[in-house]
Amino acid sequence: MTNSLRIALVVNPFTLRRKGGEHAPELARELLNLGHTVRGFGPPSDAIPRSGPVEGEPVEEPLGLAGFAPDVVLAYDVLSPAAWLGARAARKLGVPLVLVETGTRSDQRDWRSSLYLPVAEALWGPYIRRTASLVVALDPIARERARRRGFADSRITILPSGIDLNLYRPGLTSGVILRHHIRGRILLYIGQITSERGLSVLIDSFAATVGQRSDWTLVFAGDGPAQRELRARIDRLGIGSLVHWLGRPREEELSGLMSASTLLAVPALDDSVRGQHIPRAMACGLPVIASEKPALAHLVVHERTGLVAPAGDLAAWTEALRRASTSPDARRRWGQLAREHAERELAWTHVARRFEELCLTAIAAQRAHREAPAAKAS
Repeated sequence: MTNSLRIALVVNPFTLRRKGGEHAPELARELLNLGHTVRGFGPPSDAIPRSGPVEGEPVEEPLGLAGFAPDVVLAYDVLSPAAWLGARAARKLGVPLVLVETGTRSDQRDWRSSLYLPVAEALWGPYIRRTASLVVALDPIARERARRRGFADSRITILPSGIDLNLYRPGLTSGVILRHHIRGRILLYIGQITSERGLSVLIDSFAATVGQRSDWTLVFAGDGPAQRELRARIDRLGIGSLVHWLGRPREEELSGLMSASTLLAVPALDDSVRGQHIPRAMACGLPVIASEKPALAHLVVHERTGLVAPAGDLAAWTEALRRASTSPDARRRWGQLAREHAERELAWTHVARRFEELCLTAIAAQRAHREAPAAKAS
């Protein structure tokens, strides 16, 4: 076992849920399980799991970031106030700063970014870049965001978010499916019902393939402004009896819904869709058909854990759905390989150990850099 590290996680309390979801709390929990001392800074005290006080620390009064004296600082979102606070503490204490770039919507779609980023870049962008040892990007889109913020490729590594493999697993049943009296094989879509999600292509490809049979059902688990338009399209195609609208499921219902389904479809037209349900589906042994967009295609290995088709290409999506629906052996193989991949690469324990390795590497590199002038002088 490695020596116990003191690790500070610095997050923006206003974007903890919106940017990165459960990443910081789950990572903190797993780092604790690896024997490290962890503190969260920024959010409410109960938002991030933390270690109890150690000898010499006050029991009642919370320590500030500098008073905690971490061995390494992990700060979320490369130009955020959290990153700036982390950079200040790392500089003051002489410890590495590891940034975590979650990446959300593209800058063009997020009006907050268009207003905030120029100010952040001017005030503290160069300072953060000079201080940071490395950036951990959660997917290729997050990596591109870090590049655009001025970080070199050599300082960026992709490490996907983790999955709770005890929660998301094969063999579960779904009360949602039972309540809605859904029968047969299920082509599942989970997410917002909006125009950029590519749902017209999904509906048309379903109608041209398994929608002509009675043993498949297209299930929409979500809500949004395009629902009325899509219902009218479904009625025109004459497949209304084979389509179910579940509304937005509760978080605790997702694992059973995925485990009880046959295929997950992610037909997004652009990179505003980040594919957060794909790793969960893989953990449930659920094969995926996804659009060939950077944020999605890196999660699905074509012909191994599912299929990838060009975004918005009706002919390609129709062929992919035909291929998947007529090949039960292939679906079974894809599901098994997906679960194996999740166990090998996406378990939170694995992700935490990779963070541990990156932190130790950053600490060793900073120590070597600090000792180099002394060695030259002697």
